[in-house]
Amino acid sequence: MPKFDPTAIPAACGSDYPPPYDAPVASRQYRRMAPVFGFGALGASYVTLEPGVWSSQRHWHDEEDELVVMVAGTAVLIEGREGEAPTRTLLSPGDVCGWAGGDGIAHHLVNESDADCTFVAVSAGNAQGSGGYADIDMLFAADGYFHKDGRPYPAEA
Repeated sequence: MPKFDPTAIPAACGSDYPPPYDAPVASRQYRRMAPVFGFGALGASYVTLEPGVWSSQRHWHDEEDELVVMVAGTAVLIEGREGEAPTRTLLSPGDVCGWAGGDGIAHHLVNESDADCTFVAVSAGNAQGSGGYADIDMLFAADGYFHKDGRPYPAEA
């Protein structure tokens, strides 16, 4: 495929997290690039965060690898294992970070600047897999969100 402009894809916003966990990502803008290229086993999204917006809740994947490449602006990477104090790393254009599925390192990006930031998130492995969230009472699986004791969160109405 020739050169492609990801901003040509209409942006979607927010997440399907149950309230109140959806609030910090409500205005996150993402453009799914994988379908444009016909990818079946690789995910790729072009993500823009306005000031104050999070990429996601701080999460880990049990089986899915993830890679982030900063494109524009700055974001703070917050990462660490559940129960441990997370580290904070400033990411700038060209910076790359990644996590192997099953490594248990919970991570997310937060835009603490006064300008938008943009990054590309690439994932591979079991995209319908499972994982969890280090800072909140929530796990995820292909069939939805669950409390850490196994109780499901209510499905969207």
